Amino acid sequence: MRPTPLLDDLCHRRLHGQKSLAVLLDPDDLDEAGTRRILALSEAHSVDYFFVGGSLVTSQHQAALLRLLKAHSAVPVVLFPSNSLHIDTQADAILLLSLISGRNPDFLIGQHVVAAPLLRASQLEILPTGYMLVDSGRQTTASYMSGTTPLPHDKPTIAACTALAGEQLGLRLTYLDGGSGAQQPVSAAMIRAVRQAVESPIIVGGGLNTAEKAHTALAAGADVIVVGNQIERDPDFLPEVSRVVRSFNTVRSAALN
Repeated sequence: MRPTPLLDDLCHRRLHGQKSLAVLLDPDDLDEAGTRRILALSEAHSVDYFFVGGSLVTSQHQAALLRLLKAHSAVPVVLFPSNSLHIDTQADAILLLSLISGRNPDFLIGQHVVAAPLLRASQLEILPTGYMLVDSGRQTTASYMSGTTPLPHDKPTIAACTALAGEQLGLRLTYLDGGSGAQQPVSAAMIRAVRQAVESPIIVGGGLNTAEKAHTALAAGADVIVVGNQIERDPDFLPEVSRVVRSFNTVRSAALN
C-alpha cells in the first residue's frame, strides 16, 4: 500500500488539531556517531519527521546521513535545502522553500527554476512552502547567505500579511524560522497572527531550546515545531519536547472523546 502523502498527512493533522515534532539534522554538524545517538533517542521519543539540511551545507555528508536515516528509521525524511545542489532522491520529500520574507529573486524563484527538472525526474514529494525568516536578535547564516532582511520580531501584522500572500500564491505550508542558534524564538504574538491569517499548516523553528518555549509555540498555533542543535548539546531535551507535543495531542484526543 502506498503511504499517505506527507502533505495530506500534515493537512489532516492540522485539521484535527494534532501537533507534530520535527528534528532538524545539519549534515555539517553531525558525524555517524552523533546521528546514531539521535536515531536512538528519536525511536524512543516519538519524532514525526526528520528535516535534513541547513543554510550552508559545505560537507559531503548529506548523502551518507540520508542513507543512515533510511536504513535505521521509518520516520519520514524531508529535505530542508538551501539551494538546488542539495536535492537527493534518498529522501521522502522536499520542502520547496520560497523565501517570501525577502526580496532576493534567487530564493523566491531562481533556485526553483534550476531544480524543477531534477525534481520532476525524482520521486520526491514536493511540499511548496512559504519560508519566512524572523529576526531572532542576531544575524543568522540563513539571512546572510540569502542576502535578505528578516521580518521584524515585533511586527506580527507584517508576518500575517506575508503568510497570507504566500497562501494566496498557492504555497501549501508556512514556515516561520528564527534560524539556527536564534537568541529568541518566533514570538507567540506572531504565530497567533499568522495562524489567524492562513489555513495552511504552520511550521515553527529556531530558538525553541526549552520545553516551555516549545509549549508556547504550540499553544500559539504552530502545527509542527522544529528542534535541532539543542539535542546535541542536551540529549535530555528531546524527551522533554516530545512529551510537550504528546501532551497537546492527548488533551486534544480526550476532548474529542
